[in-house]
Amino acid sequence: MNKQDLRIVYLGTPDFAVESLKRLVEGGYHVVGVVTMPDKPFGRHQNHLKPSPVKEYALSVGLPVLQPAKLKDEGFLAELRALKADLQVVVAFRMLPEVVWAMPRYGTFNLHAALLPQYRGAAPINWAIINGETETGITTFFLTKEIDTGDIIDQVRVPISPSDDFGTVHDRLMHLGGDLVIQTVDKLLDGTLQSRPQSDYITSQPLKPAPKIYRETCRIDWQQPAVNIHNLVRGLSPVPAAWTMMSTDKGDEMVKIYRTSVSADKACGPAGAVLSDGKTMLTVATGDGSLNIEELQVAGKKRMPIADFLRGFKVSDTLQMH
Repeated sequence: MNKQDLRIVYLGTPDFAVESLKRLVEGGYHVVGVVTMPDKPFGRHQNHLKPSPVKEYALSVGLPVLQPAKLKDEGFLAELRALKADLQVVVAFRMLPEVVWAMPRYGTFNLHAALLPQYRGAAPINWAIINGETETGITTFFLTKEIDTGDIIDQVRVPISPSDDFGTVHDRLMHLGGDLVIQTVDKLLDGTLQSRPQSDYITSQPLKPAPKIYRETCRIDWQQPAVNIHNLVRGLSPVPAAWTMMSTDKGDEMVKIYRTSVSADKACGPAGAVLSDGKTMLTVATGDGSLNIEELQVAGKKRMPIADFLRGFKVSDTLQMH
């Protein structure tokens, strides 16, 4: 089959989904429409509407855009049917009802930022790093009724280095994901596409979930081991960012922490206690050692390296993280 004969509808919303759509469009594949989330209110008074990154790109290349509030709405379903898609490609969208994913004759495949069946859920990149994994990957699979459980088409394994954080792994998987989407579509076109049930990929290793990240997920518990806190910071940096409360002689302030390193020294006191030279070093005691804070942001101020922070901050005996 020629790539121009395969009518594709693309479903996605954030920056992560733009790369795969861009690869399809620039590769000459026949994308007949795009489905994305409704525009979101933003601004101080929430009186402006911001389109999704996928919508912005789709409009820039002249693609029709559908933005349903409800995916079972009959008006939306009629518009979707009118596009006469042979295949739907989903990247970072939302859970689809069967009436949507079963519509095309070749079905609907999804790009997931993990090595399924591990890390099913909304935040696979974050949780892989938070859990201290040294490897992750991307998967294309067919959608079925249960979220992230469909037959696997293809996977690419990707190492996670000790210096990686959510931002670096996100960008790496985003670009490799574009490659894998094209590879998957090409296999469909040339008749070589095959898939296998996820049960074939299950080993003795327990399956780890990847639930949505909430504000309390991001709060640092200084009673935890230093390496666990370090991985939490990595897995949430730069967004949404791990946070803690900092007690000073002026009261409590919220602090976001973006970069840390595990100290070779023993704990400098009870969990949350702070040790600093007032110049370039700020170390916090944890449940089993100490953690060096290397980059942070105090509420209402810009993100900065610890040396810049300490130049404008007087360390006192009352300083503590909690």
